[in-house]
Amino acid sequence: MADVITICDLNRYVKSLLDSDSNLYGIALKGEISNFVHHYKSGHYYFSLRDERATVKAVMFRQDTNRIAFTPQDGMRVIVRCKVSLYEATGSFQIYVFDMFPDGLGAAQLAFEQLKAKLEQEGLFLPEHKQAIPSHPKTIGVVTSATGAALQDIKNVLQRRWPLVKLLLAPVNVQGTLAAKEIAKAIACLDSSNQADVIIVARGGGSREDLWVFNDEMIARAAFACKTPIISAVGHEIDFSILDFVADLRAPTPSAAAELATPDKEQELQTLQAISMDISDTVKKKLEMCYNSLEQCKLQHQTNHPQRLYEINSSKLETLRVDAMHLAETCYLYKTQQLQHAAQLADSLNPYAVLARGYGLIRNEKGNAITPDSLLPNDTFFLYGHNKKLSCTVNYVEEHKEHINEKAKEF
Repeated sequence: MADVITICDLNRYVKSLLDSDSNLYGIALKGEISNFVHHYKSGHYYFSLRDERATVKAVMFRQDTNRIAFTPQDGMRVIVRCKVSLYEATGSFQIYVFDMFPDGLGAAQLAFEQLKAKLEQEGLFLPEHKQAIPSHPKTIGVVTSATGAALQDIKNVLQRRWPLVKLLLAPVNVQGTLAAKEIAKAIACLDSSNQADVIIVARGGGSREDLWVFNDEMIARAAFACKTPIISAVGHEIDFSILDFVADLRAPTPSAAAELATPDKEQELQTLQAISMDISDTVKKKLEMCYNSLEQCKLQHQTNHPQRLYEINSSKLETLRVDAMHLAETCYLYKTQQLQHAAQLADSLNPYAVLARGYGLIRNEKGNAITPDSLLPNDTFFLYGHNKKLSCTVNYVEEHKEHINEKAKEF
């Protein structure tokens, strides 16, 4: 008879067999989720994974659920990476899920929309969080595969547009289970190094499944936390990822990202040439203005030269002298004429001139002029002639008005 063992021993033994089988660790299973339960207190997921013919119980612990970018739902088809084991307490055969990916367009789109809504509600997409891309970066950090076409495309564009820039590569896997963690870490490392002026996260084109890693929440939060401006350049122009919404700028392709991150040397050269021409034109205009000012100063100097001023003022002085002499001569002649006229007038009014014509002047003893009408008989008076003074006595006085009137009429 076989040895009797306990159920606990049995379950432990079976569990050890399953745990020791390397073929049952890290396997990938595909199936549809059913009986999904999110234990909010512990954060664990409990569900069943089934296909057309079988079902297996599954559990996903909180430290693993935090990594996935969507919330599982009943009916969702997924691919899980897990190990097979046994829960000793109940003897339940089940799988322990490490990672989970949507399987199929519908489930992938649902996961995408769920994470997008979550991050948008937290404000990771707000415009005020976007940083300006520097116009003339000295160093560009690139997070991409070291062997991918995206890196070569970026190098070609940089060499053509702005060969002065330095490229700092952070090589990562851009697909696979470890890609999200590597990309998030590369972003953080480039940011903390303070060597890059802008960071390009790039991957060439691929299927939706190939690009799905850039919808990972870990990458989105690393990009949001990055203080260095980030350009997302994942896939083709029609492809959108969560990283595109979080990044400071989205480029449709890696080549476009390199163009957006750098100036065009040809345009910069044209700008410099235009500035140079403007400077040259400005200098010429300034020189012309200075030359004109110099000519004016020269002309003013010639005009205001002491010799010139002396000549001009000498000529003016000579003119003024001639005018003054002419005016003085004219004034002298005029005044001479006036004096002659006044002398003639004075001479005509000179009483002695009248005496020279035979008239006499009668004065009394006091020397005052008197008229004949004031004299009386026996009065003494003096009669002044032109050359002599006569002392006279009135013998008689005779009225002769008619005689005088007749004499006046004769004149």
